[in-house]
Amino acid sequence: MSFEDESKLTLSPSQSSIMSTRSVISRQGTPVDIDGLSYPSKGARVRRDESEKEKEERTAKIAEAVKTILSCIGEDPERDGLLKTPERYAKALMFFTKGYEQNIRDVINDAVFEEDHDEMVIVKDVDVFSLCEHHMVPFTGKISIGYIPNRRVVGLSKLARIAEMFTRRLQVQERVTKQIATSLMEILQPQGVAVVMEASHLCMCMRGVQKPGSATTTSCMMGCFRSNPKTREEFLTLIRR
Repeated sequence: MSFEDESKLTLSPSQSSIMSTRSVISRQGTPVDIDGLSYPSKGARVRRDESEKEKEERTAKIAEAVKTILSCIGEDPERDGLLKTPERYAKALMFFTKGYEQNIRDVINDAVFEEDHDEMVIVKDVDVFSLCEHHMVPFTGKISIGYIPNRRVVGLSKLARIAEMFTRRLQVQERVTKQIATSLMEILQPQGVAVVMEASHLCMCMRGVQKPGSATTTSCMMGCFRSNPKTREEFLTLIRR
């Protein structure tokens, strides 16, 4: 069953009741779950379904944890410059990780169209920001996304929005590159998808080997981009221009 077919499913009252709960709804072997979440984490649905009061309680809990961290590094969380830092950081962290609660169907917003086009479509150099899941420090860079339609195209801005959704989580670069590609393969069912990401990781620049200026490049080629070297080379050439 395709992404589009599932979006048109009519649920019975009993099924609707199940969908409204916080139980995990997951399908094996697909990047998009029935309820629209894509590669959801363990607590993604709980966070998505929270009331405003529960969101405030979650933010307050994070802020208390930040106060503990400040004390543990030898700072005084009660001094003027740090009084509001825990709350600010808690709100910032919730924004940095907002991708966990986003529904990919809302991101696409019905912007998939039938179109007689079978040549390469590329959106390149999309700025992205994420947090390394190993040290929770930022990595930033650019993503280029290409696909060859199979009579279905998506609004160009949606490619950037999908990249934003997956990077606004705790991530590793290898995984986020593949998640973007596999989701587009299911949503559009194109002839192929190609994603290339180049990023700088502060966990390498500020600590560890301490090599500022270094960059990491990852790629994911699917469909004809993987099977046809000429198609792959055309994409790589175009994104270098």
